[in-house]
Amino acid sequence: MSDNIKEKNEAVNINEEINMDQSEVEENKTEEVIEEVIEESMDDFMEQIDKSMNRIYPEDILKGRVISVNDEEVIVNIGYIMDGIITREEFSEDGILNPRDIVNVGDEINAFVVKVDDGEGNIVLSRKRAERIVVWDDLQKFYDKEEDITVGIDELVKGGALAHFKGVRIFIPASHVSASYTEDLTEYIGVEMKIRLIEFDKDSKKVVGSRKVVEKEELDVLKNNLWSVIKIGEKRNGVVRRLEKYGAFVDIGGTDGLLHISEMSFKRILHPSEVMSEGDKIEVIVQDFDKEKGRISLKLAVQYENPWDDIYSRFNVGDIVEGNVVRLKPFGAFIDIGEGIEGLLHISEISEERVNKVSDVLKINQKVEVAILDIKQDEKRISLSIKEALNNDSSYDFDDYEEDDKGIEPTLGDLFKDKFDKLKF
Repeated sequence: MSDNIKEKNEAVNINEEINMDQSEVEENKTEEVIEEVIEESMDDFMEQIDKSMNRIYPEDILKGRVISVNDEEVIVNIGYIMDGIITREEFSEDGILNPRDIVNVGDEINAFVVKVDDGEGNIVLSRKRAERIVVWDDLQKFYDKEEDITVGIDELVKGGALAHFKGVRIFIPASHVSASYTEDLTEYIGVEMKIRLIEFDKDSKKVVGSRKVVEKEELDVLKNNLWSVIKIGEKRNGVVRRLEKYGAFVDIGGTDGLLHISEMSFKRILHPSEVMSEGDKIEVIVQDFDKEKGRISLKLAVQYENPWDDIYSRFNVGDIVEGNVVRLKPFGAFIDIGEGIEGLLHISEISEERVNKVSDVLKINQKVEVAILDIKQDEKRISLSIKEALNNDSSYDFDDYEEDDKGIEPTLGDLFKDKFDKLKF
């Protein structure tokens, strides 16, 4: 081989070695760059993860979402690398309650961080401790915004009742349990109701609520609705709220109407309590109303049978009937002759002798025999007389008083003895 060829081959070999060295260098540099990029990416990734994770500390109060619940514990996602655990005892103020009866998977709850690590890598949480703290902030908002809350009456105390809202005791004065007067508060024990906070002091832990305020606002709405739709002649369901001597006040949906005593029964009654009681549910008809004065007149939708409709088929002028004295007046007495009918026994018809004072002769509940003098169906009046009953009574027989073997003749006292006995002067 010539010297020129050798030189060319050596040059080629040298170039190849140089190219190989350069490739190795470039390859190494590429690997280093890739490693640097990966390392930087991992750092960025971990930094992003770290930033996305909330740092938690003992006594923090966090929002979490229930991801699992069983009879003894609740697992909560609190946005951390690990989920938190709430035991049954730490879930509610009443540790006996089963968590399944309180929350469901997906519910959002407040959680108090008890321990970040219990030694086994678990985050220990408490819902009841969180509620104790958060509830005061919530109550402050409800009080400031005058928003209603729902509570249940737990017990009665002097002057009112007690309710609890997420562990906080709320006092409800007796005068604020209802818009209407309630003498016996025991009926409210265990009852859930909406109340408004009327006093709130976070520092002294004093909370006072009122159902009456809420009810009054609800009644105002009902009243406005009622006055816009009420019509004469319409039927309405009502509740007897108050009895007075002259009638009953009936709540017909936001406001009270008056059912006069004269509309309660065809039979004369002295007090509404004879036919109804407070709290009774009745159906009434609107007779009349005055929106400006806020007055509504009512009558019973289901009327009692009118005993005067067939008065002539039961009583006739001249009949002698037994009655019961129900009322005494200076001018006479009212006699109940049965079947819902009362008649007037005028003072002049009590006795043949002059009677100056009715009460000197007759007494309430005394039974007497009277004759019917007159019947006026349209006016619902019957006139009665004891005198006529005595004069027309043929129940005695004069033959009973014929002269006996001794020739003794009967006296007027003997003849009318039984009749005078019927009058209890």
